[in-house]
Amino acid sequence: MNGQNQDKMIWKAEGTAVPAPSHAAKRPHRRRRHPVRGFFAVLGSLLALIAIAFFGATTIICRGPSPAARDLFVNTVMETSAAKFLARIYFSEEEIAAIRARNAVIDENVVTETVDFEETKSDGETPEFELVDVSGPTFKGKMLIVRDPARVSLAVAPVFDPDVAGLRVEEYAEQNGAIAAINGGGFLDEGGVGKGGMPLGLVIKDGKLLSGGKNTKGSIVGFDNENHLIVGTLTGAECLERGIRDAVSFGPAFIVNGEPMDVAGSGGGLNPRTVLGQRADGAVLMLVIDGRQAHSIGATYKDCIDVMLEYGAVNAGNLDGGSSSMLVYEGKVQNVCASLYGSRALPTAFIVK
Repeated sequence: MNGQNQDKMIWKAEGTAVPAPSHAAKRPHRRRRHPVRGFFAVLGSLLALIAIAFFGATTIICRGPSPAARDLFVNTVMETSAAKFLARIYFSEEEIAAIRARNAVIDENVVTETVDFEETKSDGETPEFELVDVSGPTFKGKMLIVRDPARVSLAVAPVFDPDVAGLRVEEYAEQNGAIAAINGGGFLDEGGVGKGGMPLGLVIKDGKLLSGGKNTKGSIVGFDNENHLIVGTLTGAECLERGIRDAVSFGPAFIVNGEPMDVAGSGGGLNPRTVLGQRADGAVLMLVIDGRQAHSIGATYKDCIDVMLEYGAVNAGNLDGGSSSMLVYEGKVQNVCASLYGSRALPTAFIVK
């Protein structure tokens, strides 16, 4: 054996020489970890932990010692289109109905009685429109004050059809040359994925009944021919008899004839809200409150009533809220939409021209 090969040989215990193993044989092959797979593994684990923490928290709320927290949670999710299942995991339909009945605006079956608007002296400096910030312990929002109620009217989608998409609030404003617009009444939205083209209940525009029948009864929000805001429960025939020019179905009524409605318990959950009101001098109050976000969890019905009273409302009614809540003013969206996909298509909107 020559010296050149000695360093490549090893000796077995029996004294025979064998070739030394190669470098590859000395170290086992390591399988390279795919970075994308690793990322998704970490992401999956993180999502699983978030889900466990979330359902752990909801279990504590729903089964814990605080009835107030439980009721607030149930009312909040039951006011959504897509998250109702969270309440149904823990409670039966009968239990949910009982919780909601204990936390609601009490329907006193009253309707706006029209009176002449109070005359106010103008100093020549009062703006025609005023946009102000509103806030409370759990919410932030915007209030648009429109001094002339004749400038507020209802805009509707070209056709009412569950298979045809409605228009976004921004589109209602743009297509009608409106200075401002807010979302209107409720619509068919099964599972939170409706196209926004089919309203629920009554829709009246320019004195014509476009949706619902003369015998259809429901809580309505709208204006008569004298520009008075009318809120309360009426049939289609009663609306037409009262000379209502523009109205949608939604509710509940918050303030009627200067009197706020009584509220039981939390008065609804914490959610985005849209409210239409009117002062004694005729000025229209358009309130939109953000919700389901870090900067603004949302408002209860009682919160909305309090804000409307603070700004002098003598009549006020609740409009569709949640991911529909939207205020456009001077071509810009003034609030933060709760929907991850942006503002929703809707069958109706109140506009200011």
